[in-house]
Amino acid sequence: MGEYLNRELGYTCLGIRLAGHATRPKDMVRSRWTDWTASVEDGYNLLRGAVDDIFFVGLSMGGVLSLLMSTRLTVKGVVTISAPYEMPDGHPEWQIRLYSYFKTYLPKTKEAPGASWFDKEAFKEHISYPLNPIRAAAELKVLLGKMRAVLPKVTVPVYMIHSKDDKYVVSENMERIYADLVNASDKTKTYVTGSGHVVTRDAARHQVFEMARDFIRRIA
Repeated sequence: MGEYLNRELGYTCLGIRLAGHATRPKDMVRSRWTDWTASVEDGYNLLRGAVDDIFFVGLSMGGVLSLLMSTRLTVKGVVTISAPYEMPDGHPEWQIRLYSYFKTYLPKTKEAPGASWFDKEAFKEHISYPLNPIRAAAELKVLLGKMRAVLPKVTVPVYMIHSKDDKYVVSENMERIYADLVNASDKTKTYVTGSGHVVTRDAARHQVFEMARDFIRRIA
């Protein structure tokens, strides 16, 4: 997406590597939600030296971070993609954290890897951890609570994208976030089909890229 936006509009794009991501699962175990917000802030400060206006664009937990950090940092707008409102697991954060001392990881889903992907060739190139660290789930639970608390404080334009075929974070999550954005100066929600959770890599990715492009161009 960053390469597309740079090629189409000449925008400077930075893909932030969040703490504990793209290394080893045990690095995620050591990561806390404040490490993830600090990663966003680091990337923001890097961009501040090169550009006048900044947009946050985030997939899944990245969308959660984009909404939360838009209330702490000066941005022109936010694009969220496949963002969750809350976790389907109803256990409180302290119980999940306690459980993580006895069991470190859980499988991501019960289905075969890549089963929910529409573009099977794209899945072959997709890199992700094979397991979910339970301790990280506790941190995500806290982060989601922080996001929900500040949704009424989000005042910048927000564009939300979600796939109706997302089985990992079901599309009702977008409706709940949208409803709580009561003070956003501009808010839009769009559904796509024919892609799973990682919609920026799956079959509908070019459609998503164009939606984000049009929103950023309109607001900027």
